[in-house]
Amino acid sequence: MEILKHTDPVVLSFVHAVRTGDVDAVRRLLDGNPGLASKRVVDNKGGSRTALHVVTDWPGYFPNGPVIVKMLIEAGADPNAPTTGGKFSETPLHWAASNDDVDVAAALIDGGADIEVLGGSIAGGTPLDNAVGYGCWNVARLLVQRGARVEVLWHAAALGMMSRVEELMASNPSPKPDEINAAFWHACHGGQRRVAEYLLSRGADINATPDYTSLTPLDAAGSIDTRRDIMVTWLRSKGAKSSKE
Repeated sequence: MEILKHTDPVVLSFVHAVRTGDVDAVRRLLDGNPGLASKRVVDNKGGSRTALHVVTDWPGYFPNGPVIVKMLIEAGADPNAPTTGGKFSETPLHWAASNDDVDVAAALIDGGADIEVLGGSIAGGTPLDNAVGYGCWNVARLLVQRGARVEVLWHAAALGMMSRVEELMASNPSPKPDEINAAFWHACHGGQRRVAEYLLSRGADINATPDYTSLTPLDAAGSIDTRRDIMVTWLRSKGAKSSKE
């Protein structure tokens, strides 16, 4: 597979076109550089990503993102090509799941993205692991709607899937305390009170903190999710002020 350096003028022009939502410029670059959609871009550390990763890069929500995703896939981009050279092997769908860009995630799935692919930054898992782990509820629900399997208790708890929570609990009569506590924490993070009440009645520790965060369940319940965090950051970057300022 042909590669390009991240400093290549074509790459810089493409990144700018994506971030500004300039569909015409993206089309000109694709027409003028055959194979661009499927080429890899390599950074100074030897890691690589694809054109679709540019569209799904943090913080996401680039203008015309879904349109550009469709253009790239039609031009030969592989929606399942992972990043290389790093700790994880994340596909563009992993990245869209991590910033809760649901429209881009839908375009990737429509274009053939594997919703069960592994390699994500949450325990090397699926896009659903990323979505739930980072509080990206819109993409998480989209993935479930499109067929992603909900096989672990913390996924079901975070999404308020009470019947699935009960099924998973019934299938494991003696769950480990850490498993129940983690599910309770994620239920709180997702604002799922009924599930949280159920898990508390089943022995969850109301103040237990999972080993991957310093937040308590109460902290998690009051924290901002990824989509709102991105929105607040964008508003502030544009000069928006709070009534308290």
